Amino acid sequence: MTRTCEHCGGPLAIMARSHARTCSPRCRKALSRAAAKAARSLPVELTTRDRWVRWSADKRPLTATGMAASTTNPRTWSTYKEATESVAGVGRGFVLSDVDDIVCIDLDHARDPRTGHLEPWAAAIIREAGATYVEVSPSRTGLHIWGRADVRQGRKIRRSDGTAVEIYGWGRFITVTGDRVDGCPSTFADLSGLVAKLTA
Repeated sequence: MTRTCEHCGGPLAIMARSHARTCSPRCRKALSRAAAKAARSLPVELTTRDRWVRWSADKRPLTATGMAASTTNPRTWSTYKEATESVAGVGRGFVLSDVDDIVCIDLDHARDPRTGHLEPWAAAIIREAGATYVEVSPSRTGLHIWGRADVRQGRKIRRSDGTAVEIYGWGRFITVTGDRVDGCPSTFADLSGLVAKLTA
């Protein structure tokens, strides 16, 4: 399987070192700048908890060393720094746990990846969420709304237009890009009211 550059997506040289993440010094510098920017945009509620994993191309959780991870086994999780510096898999993710009330609302097909334009229904949900952290998903077409609420059982709500809203509070990991939606803060809001409305 051909390894690809984490910045531009181009192929890595066959002779590239096993820990190489980029195809050139230019991409390495750009990736470093992007990582620094993402770290500044992520809420401390995420970066200060040791609940980080990596994830594979088929969305399976991995440890920072590339072994299989579990969303219910803290021994397979790592710090934010360890997950960010790891070259395992294709990205990093945060594990939702029942030890706190951190939740994520996942909006599928909510955004045009070329223009960044939000679908009206998604924009309405973000407005209702209030001042909370929202980021673009790895597919560039979805959104992750992060905040606080008491969610003990995940829900997937299919909309009439074929899109879906998923709500998770524990037993899952959520991919994290650090690509914050313009105008959204790097803090969490109480999403209890929004969760109640979406699941009513």
